[in-house]
Amino acid sequence: MTNPLYPCLWYDTQAKEAATFYCSIFQNSFITDETPLVVHFELDGVQLMGLNGGPQFKFNPSISLFVTCKTDEEVDYYWEKLSSGGNVLMPLDKYDWSGKYGWCADKFGLTWQIYKANTDDDAQKVVPLLLFSNKQFGNAENALNFYTTLFDHSEIVGIARYGEDMPEYKGKVLHSSFRMTDMEFMAMDGPGDHQFKFNEAVSLVVECDTQQEIDFFWEAFTKEGEESMCGWCKDRFGVSWQIIPGILKELMSDQEKGPRVMEAFLKMKKFDIETLLKV
Repeated sequence: MTNPLYPCLWYDTQAKEAATFYCSIFQNSFITDETPLVVHFELDGVQLMGLNGGPQFKFNPSISLFVTCKTDEEVDYYWEKLSSGGNVLMPLDKYDWSGKYGWCADKFGLTWQIYKANTDDDAQKVVPLLLFSNKQFGNAENALNFYTTLFDHSEIVGIARYGEDMPEYKGKVLHSSFRMTDMEFMAMDGPGDHQFKFNEAVSLVVECDTQQEIDFFWEAFTKEGEESMCGWCKDRFGVSWQIIPGILKELMSDQEKGPRVMEAFLKMKKFDIETLLKV
């Protein structure tokens, strides 16, 4: 099944401000739709959603956005824009895996990895990267195998592993690339004692056309995971997902019906499309 899939970024009240900021930095980027609750936008062809969810959840490095660049000048440009007012996690420098790379948090706390690639390929500009650390260390490959079985047009593109030079981590995922519904993602196992884990600050939204699709994804992700409210759940690795009806945006935009729809789904865990259509 082919379902729209995109990251959701949780803000307190700054979703529109953040979306506007990011769209000013990346080419071919713009806000596509907005309500007081959510802002949908695209960064160079990659769809994202900003949510005004309140102060409950904060960004951390467990899920970052990876930006691939072709030149030193391009790296410098994104680094200057995105690190301004934020903080540095790994300084901009030359590393074994790149002639120029840095990891920073922007002024909203969202973390970005800026990377100079050794290729001229037109790769997806902005790629979500999942870091499996602490209790989840070693689960990156399990997650790739799981995710790519659920969505059509999905595959593991490549896996680089820790080698003999780091025998305590040998075989774990140093870096990997995979696709879900033709959207590129990355994942890696992060050794060490990190003071963060996956949380709701970055979730992955799956839009479904039918109740059968909602049931399928909900069952897949909550098995060994956990249910939450309003279509939110966590999978067995702790990654947050939102399984929502594709028609939800249309229902919510109806001035008369929208409030009743919201009142109905606030009482739901898994979305029930028939109930929403009847309210």
